[in-house]
Amino acid sequence: MSTRTNFYIFLAVLLFIVASMSIFYVDQRERALLLRFGQIEKADYEPGIYFKVPAFDDVKRFDARVLTLDVKPEQYITRGKEKLLVDSFILWKIADVATYYTAMGGDKRRAGSRIFNIVNNALRDEFANRSVQDVVAGDRTAMIAKILTNTNGAVKALGIELVNIRIKRIDFPSEINDQVFARMNSERERIAKETRAEGSEEAEKIRSNADRQRTILIADSNRESEELRGNGDALATETYAKAYEQNSEFYSLYRRLTAYKNIFNGDDMLVIEPKGEFFNRFDSTIKK
Repeated sequence: MSTRTNFYIFLAVLLFIVASMSIFYVDQRERALLLRFGQIEKADYEPGIYFKVPAFDDVKRFDARVLTLDVKPEQYITRGKEKLLVDSFILWKIADVATYYTAMGGDKRRAGSRIFNIVNNALRDEFANRSVQDVVAGDRTAMIAKILTNTNGAVKALGIELVNIRIKRIDFPSEINDQVFARMNSERERIAKETRAEGSEEAEKIRSNADRQRTILIADSNRESEELRGNGDALATETYAKAYEQNSEFYSLYRRLTAYKNIFNGDDMLVIEPKGEFFNRFDSTIKK
């Protein structure tokens, strides 16, 4: 191989190396920053292919996606001086890559520490203005929206934007869990006693009402039975009277025979003298 050919090959390799060092690619998931002699030359590149000056320019890349800062649970004190253990995480992203690099030096851990301090102070202030019930059962969305509004102004100077703050869990510290449980148990027992007392009172009302209704029903039934019995007796008396008017002699005989039958219908023996009003027709009846 001739010297000229070797020169051309060397030149081609050199040009390839220079070209590769002069071209850089920005992905859509990245934020790129071009430094020239350590100073920011250009920032916020759109996704695509760009050129730089080798040995003079340096490209810094940062994640453009929403990042998660998962912090350890922190204790906060409410308006009523109760301690709460809050487990949360923060969603954030780089809003201005040049400001972010200038303020944080591009250090993600340093940025996370600053974000945590800012958000932690805001959470502490909000919890201090709320009761336990407001924090647990209240509108957390409004509280988080207020915190985001207050903290985004502070982190904007760092080139950062807070996307959201999520509270995963709110609990009492372990040292007061037993006290809270005992208080809750006592409250439940009190409510149970009140409920049982109300139930007993209601049951007594129901029993009293049932007894009153029973007494009324029995009284009404007795009254109706007496009325029916009276009506029956009256009808029987009227029937007897009509029968007597039609044939008084026969009616008297019939009543007397019925009385004899009712009296002398058993095996008992009566030794009596057949005298008196009851026996005034007994002898004549037997003879006939």
